[in-house]
Amino acid sequence: QVQLVESGGGLVQPGGSLRLSCAASGSIFSFSAVGWSRQAPGKQRGLVAAIATDSSTTYVDSVKGRFTISRDNSKNTVYLQMNSLKPEDTGVYYCRAQLRGGGYIWGQGTQVTVSS
Repeated sequence: QVQLVESGGGLVQPGGSLRLSCAASGSIFSFSAVGWSRQAPGKQRGLVAAIATDSSTTYVDSVKGRFTISRDNSKNTVYLQMNSLKPEDTGVYYCRAQLRGGGYIWGQGTQVTVSS
């Protein structure tokens, strides 16, 4: 089974930037879409951005204009560029791949902390 490995999290000051990476052990074309979900302390996990095989994208309103999701098919990797970070962006970010036959595969998560 294809596995997902996230990287790029860390501690950043408000207004700073981070780029998250989600590397798949197999072809990302085996997925209908790949997304990033965020889980803040004490809150439910929610999708913040997703990209389909045709590279169409979806964003939650709170990150529009600040976050950009992209894919590099040659590297089987999906990225999340996060700019103008706010303290409310803090949480564990999980990569999620939607299988063409239904269901999802999740990565292990990477912590993002936005704090001065």
